[in-house]
Amino acid sequence: MRVLMHRARGAPRLGFLADPETIVDAADACAALGRGADRPLVADAIALAAAGDAGLALARELVASAPAETRLPLAGTPLCAPMRPSTILCTGSNYREHNAEKANTPLSAKEPEFFVKTADCVIGPEEAIVQDPRLTTKLDCETELAIVIGRPGRHIPVAAALDHVFGYTIVNDVTARDRQVRTSPEGVTWYELGRGKAFDTSAPLGPWIVTRDEIPDPQALALRTRINGEPRQAGSTASMIWSCAELIHFFSTSFTLRPGMVIITGTPAGTAWSADPELGGRWRPVPGCVKPTRYCLPGDVVESEIEGIGTLRNPVVAGAG
Repeated sequence: MRVLMHRARGAPRLGFLADPETIVDAADACAALGRGADRPLVADAIALAAAGDAGLALARELVASAPAETRLPLAGTPLCAPMRPSTILCTGSNYREHNAEKANTPLSAKEPEFFVKTADCVIGPEEAIVQDPRLTTKLDCETELAIVIGRPGRHIPVAAALDHVFGYTIVNDVTARDRQVRTSPEGVTWYELGRGKAFDTSAPLGPWIVTRDEIPDPQALALRTRINGEPRQAGSTASMIWSCAELIHFFSTSFTLRPGMVIITGTPAGTAWSADPELGGRWRPVPGCVKPTRYCLPGDVVESEIEGIGTLRNPVVAGAG
C-alpha cells in the first residue's frame, strides 16, 4: 500500500494510492462508509503507523470499498510530504562506493555516522530546495532510502528489527558541503554535521510511504539520482555497510524508537562532492552516470528514484542573497 498526503480543500489530507492513477481520500472514505468513529486511525501517516494492524486493515477496507466521490486523480492533485517525522535519525558513510569517492574521517566506515535532522527540514514532492548563498555555495544532493518506524522499541535485536518497520520512502539528504567538510592544518578531516546537514528544505521526503509488506527485502533496491535529466547516482541498497536492520538496532540503543520516527540510510557514489578536489573529492566512474561538473544551482531539478517506491522530484531555487 502507498500512503500519502495530498492537498485538498486548502489543507493536507491523508490518502492511499488505490491504483497508479487514483487516490482515495481517507477522511471522505471513512465518512462515506459510516466509519467516522475510526477516523482517528487515519488522521495522518503517523497515526496510521501507530495504529498497527488495525490501521492497515482499515486503510485496505477504505481502498477496496470507497465510493467514486471519495476518489481523486493522482495527476493534477498536489502531494505534500507523506509525514512530518517526529525525529529523523541519519547515518552517513554507509555505502562503500561513496566512501571511496570522498574525504573520510578517522571513523568513516568503522561505525555508523550519527546525526539528526528535524521536521523543520522536511519538504514534499515538487516543493523547492532553497540554495541560500549565505549558508552554502556547495549545495549537494543524496538519494537515500528512508525507514519509517511503526512499532516502538528500545534495544531492538537485529533479527527482530524489520518487525518494527511501518514502511519505506525516499529522502534527499540535501547537504551544504562547504559547511560539512573540515580539515585541520595537520590534514585530519572531520565533519560538521549540524550546519552541514540540518537547514531549511534539506530533507525532501516522499512521494509516499510504501508499506513494509510490499518491500520484503530492503537490501535489494536500486537507487538513482538525476539532475536536469542527467544520471548522477546509480547504486543498490545491497552496498550498504550497515543494513536497515542493523541501523534500527544501532539507533534503538540511544532512543526508544516510536511510530513516526524516520531513519535515513546513506547514499551511493556519484555526489558532486566526488568531483570537488578542494574538499577531498576523488571521483571514480559510476556505470551509466555522468561526472558532476558543479554543485546544485537555482533552476536545477533533482529527481531521486528508488526501485519499488517511485520518484521524488524537487526544483532548486535561489534563497535570499
